[in-house]
Amino acid sequence: MIVEPGTTRIGWIGLGVMGRSMCAHLVDAGFSATVYTRTQETADSVLAKGATWADTPKAVAEQSDVMFTIVGFPTDVREVVLGPDGALAGCEAGNVLVDMTTSEPSLAVEIYEAAKAKGVASVDAPVSGGPQGARDAALTMMVGGPSAALERVRPLLALLGPTVIHLGESGAGQTTKACHQLALLVTAQGVAEALTLARRCGLDVERVRQVMMGGMASSRVLDLFGARMASRDFGAGIESRLYHKDLDIALGLAHERGAALPAAALTMQFVNALIGRGRERDDLSALITVVEELDIS
Repeated sequence: MIVEPGTTRIGWIGLGVMGRSMCAHLVDAGFSATVYTRTQETADSVLAKGATWADTPKAVAEQSDVMFTIVGFPTDVREVVLGPDGALAGCEAGNVLVDMTTSEPSLAVEIYEAAKAKGVASVDAPVSGGPQGARDAALTMMVGGPSAALERVRPLLALLGPTVIHLGESGAGQTTKACHQLALLVTAQGVAEALTLARRCGLDVERVRQVMMGGMASSRVLDLFGARMASRDFGAGIESRLYHKDLDIALGLAHERGAALPAAALTMQFVNALIGRGRERDDLSALITVVEELDIS
């Protein structure tokens, strides 16, 4: 299969804050697309660009050569890929499945095995870069699965971002993303604590953040989430409940492999507290509110 606009048919499942922009880049590049998402209204922008709606993931796959999925949770992935009306049920031999959801490595392997039995190729390709990276086609993609399958879809992935790295066999992309999210979340906890201390000491929190951005503490987490913490902008970029899922996956992997992750375990307590306060749909930057509520005096 040679991927070419006007010839290769794209299927896309999941048009949330990330998927909407990602699918649009492929349509803008001249690929026909059939789409499905839980709430049809979220598909309006890509339908306006010429994409076609289908009523089920299976129906999407029946009209596609390459199927992309980017949904919320592993349970969603299982439903839209492996369910009775899932994408795999509509795939034909020679098709390719690309799951870009941040999900469980074991599920990626399960999908690979089920797809292989039908003569369908499968790769797990979770992304980093957030909604802005999706809009700017500046994502990083970490890929697990057969190298031959990756090379077939690489021209499509290149339209979504400049960095596509093959990490190994099925599940390797998801395992890498779990490690990435572990580092992100522990760093966010550190940023929340640093800015809380600055506020308690009477300093201008945004100025402190700017100084930190010029020093060794600088990071994209401090840049993005730190700015939101300083400005008290907790409107969701990516909802905290999704980061909770990501850290849970990382801790599950650590348990399986006997790895001690003390900072991750502590951070999970704070993310749990944030979710417990009913703020699961707030941005991760709302983590600072949990830290601020602590008082040892």
